[in-house]
Amino acid sequence: MRFLLIRRKTLAVVGCLLAAALMFFAVNNPAVVGASATTRQLPIYCVQKDYKVLSISFDAAWGNEDTQQLIDILGRYQIQATFFVVGEWVDKYPESVRALHEAGHEIMSHSDDHAHFNSLSTEEITQNLNACNDKIEAITGVRPTLFRCPYGEYDDHVINAVRAMDMEPIQWDVDSLDWKDLSAQEITQRVTDKVQPGSIVLFHNAALHTPEALPSIIENLLQQGYTFVPISQLILDGTHGEDYTIDHTGRQCPA
Repeated sequence: MRFLLIRRKTLAVVGCLLAAALMFFAVNNPAVVGASATTRQLPIYCVQKDYKVLSISFDAAWGNEDTQQLIDILGRYQIQATFFVVGEWVDKYPESVRALHEAGHEIMSHSDDHAHFNSLSTEEITQNLNACNDKIEAITGVRPTLFRCPYGEYDDHVINAVRAMDMEPIQWDVDSLDWKDLSAQEITQRVTDKVQPGSIVLFHNAALHTPEALPSIIENLLQQGYTFVPISQLILDGTHGEDYTIDHTGRQCPA
């Protein structure tokens, strides 16, 4: 009897060791991790490019102090950017939405009220996006095709709901952190150090030092040979026959 008890304990220990070994392999083997990660639904963080091109984007949710100044700076360098705006911001500042559109910038959705989309049902997500899209279209005549999740939060059901509306969810791979009130020099250093071909850069329209940092960022990247395009021109469009995949990092790649 004692022999059987010892044998059972030995088998149990061996079983635990095997399970631990398998778990270690799964976590540390890139092929396994990649296969698991690709089951998630991901937005586009950046795009695989073999030449120096990028997009700069601004989120507009609350303040409006610097919008015209940003339009003037971008106009000076003949750069078109993408502005993700909240529907409630559109209600407050329709003249700024119109000014952005007339300056050639893309006006895309950042939700109607900056809600936490992970807590919304699919129906609520659809209603929220349509409400914002209606407001933007009423001013610009163009219905948004891109969406940025408030707070950068998303899960599979959010991404599926957005794509079911023929909209593409967009994140970023370069965060200026301008909302933390970093100095202009710190913002410039962060962006220029992290940009790579196909990057999407995140700014905010009412951050304290963004207008001060933006010219030096643009001039630095122009000197490096970069060109700037709106996000809709950066990403691959599956509706126009451009097959693509999105890898586990959120990089959109030609199929």
